[in-house]
Amino acid sequence: MCSHHSFLDGLMSHGLLIDTGIDGLYGRSGAFEDVISRFDELISGFGGGDNAEVVRFPPGMNRALFEKSGYMKSFPQLAGTVHSFDGDDKQHARLLEKIDAGGDWAGDQSATDIVLAPAACYPLYPAVAKRGALPPEGRIYDLNSYCFRHEPSKDPARMQMFRMREYVRIGSPEQVIDFRKVWLERGRELIGRLGVPFDVDVANDPFFGRAGRMMASSQRDQGLKFELLIPIESVEKPTACLSFNYHQDHFGLLWGIQTNTGDVAHTACVGFGMERVALALFKHHGFDTRAWPKAVRAALWG
Repeated sequence: MCSHHSFLDGLMSHGLLIDTGIDGLYGRSGAFEDVISRFDELISGFGGGDNAEVVRFPPGMNRALFEKSGYMKSFPQLAGTVHSFDGDDKQHARLLEKIDAGGDWAGDQSATDIVLAPAACYPLYPAVAKRGALPPEGRIYDLNSYCFRHEPSKDPARMQMFRMREYVRIGSPEQVIDFRKVWLERGRELIGRLGVPFDVDVANDPFFGRAGRMMASSQRDQGLKFELLIPIESVEKPTACLSFNYHQDHFGLLWGIQTNTGDVAHTACVGFGMERVALALFKHHGFDTRAWPKAVRAALWG
C-alpha cells in the first residue's frame, strides 16, 4: 500500500478527516480545525506588525475577471467553474429523466458568472486597481479563503478544496523584493517552531502545455518562486506547504495598478497551505495532539 494511502487511512480512522467519496474532498473534525485555527493565529503573530489590511473574499470570483487574469492559458487543467440550471419546465423534466436513468445531466446546465478561486489573491488585484494609485509606502494585504484546484488524488496533502492564507505586497520593486526576503526568513522561523523537517528550494508552477514548460523554466531560472517543503507523502517528494512568489509587474500591468509615482506596481505574496501544514503536523507528531512535543504545543496553544 502506498504511504499516502496508509496516512489517509490513519487520518480517517482517527476521525480527523471525513470521507465524502471524492478524492481530495474531505470533511474535517474539530481536532483538525483546532490545529488550523492555532496555526492561523501563529501566522498572524508573525505578520501582525506589518499593519496589513485584512480582506476576506468568498471562494468564488467574477468569471470575467478570472478570464482576464489569463489563468486558463496557464492552468486550464486546474480550473473549476460554477454551473447552474436555467431552463424551462420541459427542460427540467428532461433533466430529471436523465438523473433517474443515471445519465449525464451536466449538459443541461450553463456556466454562471462565478468561477472557483484558484488562489486567495486572484480577486484582490482588480479590486486594488479600482482604488487608484498606491500610497508611497505601497500596500500589504492579509487574505484567507477556500480555494479550488482540480487535481483529484489519494494524497491527502493534494486536496481539491483547501484553505490558503496569504500576505500580498504591492508596491515598488524594492518594497516587494524586500517583503519576500523578510518572509523567507519568517517562514523558516515559523515552521521551525513546529518541529517538522523542512527545506526551502526554488520551484515553478505547473504551467500547461509546451509553452507552459518554457514559462516554468523561466520562472525557475529567475528564482521567482520559492517553496518551503515538508515531507508528508514521502521524503523523496516533499510537499510544498508555503510558497514565496515574486510576480514582478505581471499583475500590475494586467490590472493597471500604479505606484504613487505613476510606475507599474510590482507584487509578491507568501502563501500558507493551511491543511498541508496541519497534515505535516499530524504526520510527524502523531494523530493525538495531546501527545505532541511540549515545544510544539507551546507554539500553537501557548
